[in-house]
Amino acid sequence: MSDSDPHIEPEPFIQSPLKARKGRGAVTNLQGRYETLIREDIDDGWLHTDTDTADVEADSSCDSPATGGAEQDNAPAWKTKVIEERAKTILSRNQSPDVPFSISLNPYRGCEHGCIYCFARPTHSYLGLSPGLDFESKIFAKVNAPELLRQELAKASYMPEPIALGVNTDAYQPCERDLRLTRRVLEVLHECGHPLALISKSSLIERDIDLLADMASRRQAMAAVTITTLDPAVARTLEPRAAAPARRLRTIRTLTDAGIPVGVSVAPIIPFVTDPDIERILAAAADAGAINAGYVMLRLPWEVSPLFRQWLEAHFPDRAARVMNRVRDMRGGKDYDSSFGKRMHGEGIWADLIRQRFEKAVTRLGIGLRSGRFKGLDTSQFHAPSITSAAGQPASTARVKNKKTGNSTGQFELF
Repeated sequence: MSDSDPHIEPEPFIQSPLKARKGRGAVTNLQGRYETLIREDIDDGWLHTDTDTADVEADSSCDSPATGGAEQDNAPAWKTKVIEERAKTILSRNQSPDVPFSISLNPYRGCEHGCIYCFARPTHSYLGLSPGLDFESKIFAKVNAPELLRQELAKASYMPEPIALGVNTDAYQPCERDLRLTRRVLEVLHECGHPLALISKSSLIERDIDLLADMASRRQAMAAVTITTLDPAVARTLEPRAAAPARRLRTIRTLTDAGIPVGVSVAPIIPFVTDPDIERILAAAADAGAINAGYVMLRLPWEVSPLFRQWLEAHFPDRAARVMNRVRDMRGGKDYDSSFGKRMHGEGIWADLIRQRFEKAVTRLGIGLRSGRFKGLDTSQFHAPSITSAAGQPASTARVKNKKTGNSTGQFELF
């Protein structure tokens, strides 16, 4: 019988099974929602032995190298590329009732920590890149961030409010070791007496204790350390290039001993994956010196939802359906509800159960809920920096003081 016999149906293409990549959170390079062409990874029966060495190369620049199972060891690593970017503006403003800060600063776009749940992943779609592997391997560094900040603070119209640093992507991700953009931003804020709040999963924040401790002594600095789970095996797949959970607890202790107010952010809480750890995380953080705590339920906006479901299929296939069913129970039957007032904590009986567990644990441990923390930051000591004009002469700046101490409504939820 010939191959062209019309009665013989050709074998369909087989979609390649999902496999985790060592040191990466995303399983695929899922296309962004603005792409006009759709590409699908399939197995056409041919064996490919060559590897594109431009994109796959071992990279050891991480706080906690992943050491996954055989499926990870068989997949090539994905090389990180840092792309210099000259930003036009550096301060982002928001009017969200769900967060107490109205100004934030992010020195980087994309984050090598690779947290699969990161709500900022969809922002890479704006750049024509994937929210998947591209987000954690193509990092944009705003190399002029310190200069732009100085210019912004020097404006006569600028009114000081606490700046939240590293909200979208971690300001202390691995490339900060060499680029030191966050350090230079801190130096500007320290020079001007401008208050700030930091959130990080990295022990690299300890490098800047000299600046942060001095600012904290003047009530101008506070920090939060995110701890999602105490299980190092889960952490290696969930947030593969962030510091290990035990190392983050040590960071809380180090910052606390330096006199810097530190809180713990239990975020995100993932049903049947990290939610059993809630009480243990809070107890360990309190023992390390954390003075307050906040939490955020798992958020799955835009492309984060399919990426997270791929991650579940690769790492927790036995409970993937159960996890997503519980997520939808807390999101009105959807993967995500972005409504103000609901997006951080969800709704329904299960969301209320998480809230009760969290509040009871915090009360039992004697630490505070993270609410109104910005009220403790002092803006009255701010003085505008001097900048050099194009002619080389110092530009005149007005000294601006403001008694405002920040938005005291809602919870301070950096995640």
